[in-house]
Amino acid sequence: MLLKLGIPKGSLQESTLHIFQQAGYDIGIKSRNYYPTIDDNEIECMLIRAQEMARYVEGGQLDCGLTGLDWIKENRADVVDVTELIYAKASFKPIRWVLAVKEDSDIKSVKDLEGKTIATEVVNLTTDYLASHGVKANVEFSWGTTEVKVPELADAIVEITETGSSLRANNLKILDTVLETTTRFIANKEAYKDPEKRIKMENIIMMLQSVINAVPKVCIMMNAPKDKLDNILEILPSENPTISHLAKGDWVDIMAVMDKKVLREVLPKLKLAGAKALVELPINKIID
Repeated sequence: MLLKLGIPKGSLQESTLHIFQQAGYDIGIKSRNYYPTIDDNEIECMLIRAQEMARYVEGGQLDCGLTGLDWIKENRADVVDVTELIYAKASFKPIRWVLAVKEDSDIKSVKDLEGKTIATEVVNLTTDYLASHGVKANVEFSWGTTEVKVPELADAIVEITETGSSLRANNLKILDTVLETTTRFIANKEAYKDPEKRIKMENIIMMLQSVINAVPKVCIMMNAPKDKLDNILEILPSENPTISHLAKGDWVDIMAVMDKKVLREVLPKLKLAGAKALVELPINKIID
C-alpha cells in the first residue's frame, strides 16, 4: 500500500511541515524538488499549491492532501472533507476572506456593489457570495497585490487576512466576511473507501491533531501539604488533576494540564495557597 499525500506549497508550507515534524514525521524538501522525502515507506509526498490541491485529490492523482476550505469551495471539488485542522500560516485559528473597500469609499455594504468591479483570487467564492445577496457585479481574477487595485482598478476587493494588518496598511476597511476558512485534510472518494489507505489517513490525522491540541496547553507540577490540597484543587482549572503521595512527609505531588493563557493568573494563587516547587512542562502532543 502506498498513500499519495499532497503537502501544500506556499503560505501553508512551513506551518504544515512544522506540524508534521512535531507529529513525528521527518519530511525533507530540496530546492526545486516537488517530491519531498518522508521517513515512512507507505507514504509518497508531493508538493502542490493549496489552490490546486482539491482538484488533484478529486481527480485521483493524489489520495489525500491538506488545503483550505476556501480552495475546496473555490474549485467546487467533490472530495471527502475528512477533518478540520485549525492552523494557518502564522496562527492556530481560522482566517477570513473579507470584502474590503477604501476607507473613504461611498460603498457601505455589499448591496452598493451592484454593477461594480471586484478584484479577487477567489472568483467562484465571490460570485457565490454576491449571488447570496442578490447582487450582480463584475468579478475579476487578481494575480496578487490585490490591496493596491482599489480604487483605480477595482471598486472593491475580496482578500484573505489573518490579522487585517495588510488591509489597514493600505487604507482599506472591511465591510463583510465572505468566508471563514480553516485547513482541511481531504481525501479522494475512492481512496477513502480503501481500508488500508483510510486507516493510514486516520493515523496521520490523529498525530497532526495531537500537535494542534497541545499548542494552547501546558502541564504544571507542584508539591503541596495534604491539609492544603482542597484549596489548591479549587484554584486549578484542570478538571481531573493527578495526585500522588510523596515518599516522605504528609505531602502530595499534583500534576495538571491547563491553558497557557491562564497560567500567569493561576500560579501566584497556587503559591499563596501553599503549593511548593511549581514546575511548568511543555506539552508536544495531546491525544483525546
